[in-house]
Amino acid sequence: MMNKLMKAFMPPKKMIDMFTLKVETNQEIDKIAKQVPIKCEEYNFALLKTYNYHEIVESKGFPIKRKVYIYEICQAKTAALMLADNPNFSIFMPCKLSIYEDYGKTTISTMNMELMLEAVKSNNELYNNATSLFKTLKELMNSLTTNK
Repeated sequence: MMNKLMKAFMPPKKMIDMFTLKVETNQEIDKIAKQVPIKCEEYNFALLKTYNYHEIVESKGFPIKRKVYIYEICQAKTAALMLADNPNFSIFMPCKLSIYEDYGKTTISTMNMELMLEAVKSNNELYNNATSLFKTLKELMNSLTTNK
């Protein structure tokens, strides 16, 4: 029933937009991709894995006409607090950072964690850590859009 209500009041694109945080830049995607490891270190995120997704799908016989990089990043303290509080959070881990070409711009995106943060508000330590992580992730994303 809830599914039908959501579809009735919110078209799929709106739903995706609600769960996505994006920033755009005119910088070339490869220049930004080279900065991700540096910025992760600068903002205290462990860079766990990098996927050149356009190459992965092409190697499987499905080439696409845009570059897409996906990064798995983590701040272990917050991850541990999340998992100790509720192991269901594991499906959202690690944090993902995506960089892709879109209509002549480069988009940097991640999951919008604001709704998730509401779910942990009763645990002050977790809420404060997760809020801080999300703020830092937004700062990292914005730092990738500058020409430094």
